[in-house]
Amino acid sequence: MAAFQELNQLAQELTGESVSLPEITIKKGALDLISDYLRAQDMKNIVIVADEHTKSADGNHLYEKLEHMVMVQLEQDDNGQVIADEQTIVQLLAEVPVETDVLLAVGAGTIHDIVRFVGYKMNIPFISVPTAASVDGFTSKGAPLIFKGMKKTIQTAAPIAVFADLNVLMHAPKELTASGFGDILGKYTSLTDWKISQLVANEPYSELAAAITRQSLEACVTHVDSIGAGNEKGIRILTQALIESGMVMLVLDHSRPASGGEHHLSHYWEMELLKTNARQLLHGTKVGVSTAIITALYKENVRHYKREDISIEKLRENWEEVQQLIESLPNPERIRQLLTGAGGPSTAEELGLPGALITDSLNEAHHLRDRCTGLYIFNQLKNEQLTSLDLYRDKHQEAYKWLYR
Repeated sequence: MAAFQELNQLAQELTGESVSLPEITIKKGALDLISDYLRAQDMKNIVIVADEHTKSADGNHLYEKLEHMVMVQLEQDDNGQVIADEQTIVQLLAEVPVETDVLLAVGAGTIHDIVRFVGYKMNIPFISVPTAASVDGFTSKGAPLIFKGMKKTIQTAAPIAVFADLNVLMHAPKELTASGFGDILGKYTSLTDWKISQLVANEPYSELAAAITRQSLEACVTHVDSIGAGNEKGIRILTQALIESGMVMLVLDHSRPASGGEHHLSHYWEMELLKTNARQLLHGTKVGVSTAIITALYKENVRHYKREDISIEKLRENWEEVQQLIESLPNPERIRQLLTGAGGPSTAEELGLPGALITDSLNEAHHLRDRCTGLYIFNQLKNEQLTSLDLYRDKHQEAYKWLYR
C-alpha cells in the first residue's frame, strides 16, 4: 500500500520512531494465504470468531483449511443481530481457551470490535478477516462498545494482519459496501471538525494525518460509480481507503480525523434504537446520512453569526477561518447524490428515523464525547433549539435551493 511510507513518516513526526503496522493483504484468494501466515508465526491454537452469516461466508472455509481450530459463533439478539455489549463480550471471554495463540475476527465492524477488546484483555493477538468493506475500523485500536446502553470507545489493540479477500468482498451484500462508502464520506465533516478543534480548542492537529485521510476520501468519491457497481476496482479502492483510515487512527492512537459530529449523531441514534430494542442500522449507513445532515446544519448556522456576535474568545479570533472551512464542505445535496451513487440510503426518512429523533440528536449528541466539533460550537452559540432546513427540504424547496445555490 502506497500509504505505508506516509504512515511511517507520520509516526516519525509524532514520536520520532517508526511504528509497527499490520501486514495487509488485499487481493483475490487472500483467505488461502492465512494458513501459511499462521505457520510462519508458529501460531497453532487458533480461534475463529464469527456470527451466523460470516461463518458461512468465510468461517467454514477457514475451519476446513486450518488445524487445531476452535469456532466461536457469537449469539444474536432478538432482532437477529450481534451487538457489541456486555453479554456478547462475556460469551467470547468464556469460550476462548486460555492456550489460544491467535483470534481470527471473521466479519464486519461489530465482530472486530468484540474480538479486539477480548483479545486485548486476554493478551491474545488477532487477525482481521473482513467479510465486507463496510467500516474503517478494521485496523484501528478503538473498540466502540455498548455498556449499560451507552456507547463508549475503548482503545485496545490493532490486528497483527489483515486478509481482505476481494472474492468475498465483491460478493458481500450491496448495503454493506454502501455502508463502507458512507463511513468514508463522513471524513468530510470529521476532518473539518478536527481542524476547527485545533483553531478553537488548541487540539493537536497533524496536516499529514489529515492529508492521508482526505486522499482516501477523494479516491472513493472519484470512483463512486465503480464502488456502487461492486466491481473489483471499486471494492479494492474502497477497502484500501477503509484500511488506510483505520491505520491513521492506529498511528495517532485516537480517531479524530475519522470521527466528528457526524459520528456523534450516529451513536445517538444507535443508543435510542437500543432503548426500544429496535433493529440496529448499519454504522456507515448512519454516518453517511448524518454527514449530509451535519453539513446542512453547519452551513445554515455559520451564516447566522458575525464575528462581533461571538463571545467565545478563540472562536471569535478564528471565525473567518471556521467559516471558510464550513463553506468549503460539499453541499448536502452532493453528499446525498454520492450516497445514492454508492447504492445506499441518503436521508433519515429512508432509514426510518423520525424527524423528532434527528432534532433531538442535533441538540444532545455533542454530550456523548468530550470533543470540540462544529456540533458542539453551534450548541454553545444557539439561542433556541437547533434544527435544519435540510429536514424540511421538501416543504421549503425554494428556500432550500437558495441556501445551497
